[in-house]
Amino acid sequence: MSDLSSRREKIEQMLAAEPGDTFLRYSLAMELDKEGEHEESLGRLSELYLEQPPYIPAYFMAGQQLARLGRMEEARDVLRQGSKVAQNEGDLHAAAEMNEFLEHL
Repeated sequence: MSDLSSRREKIEQMLAAEPGDTFLRYSLAMELDKEGEHEESLGRLSELYLEQPPYIPAYFMAGQQLARLGRMEEARDVLRQGSKVAQNEGDLHAAAEMNEFLEHL
């Protein structure tokens, strides 16, 4: 069993006990990305940022992942949307990070 599999399995076990835990859900999305399961990872990230209240870091991670995959227009759209949401939520640091990343795409 690889370290990634065991880490993912641990997260999945914790999620079974606490399915609404936002950070565990985010952690699973990140593990899926590391394992190359990009569509599932992106789907889980979008679930997180579309919730109320949105989980702001999910926008940034989705934008970065899309950029790595060469899906630049999608990355730009997610980052623009994330920056607006972050500003509306008062998270100016996250908005600035997303804007800075966006400028380099």
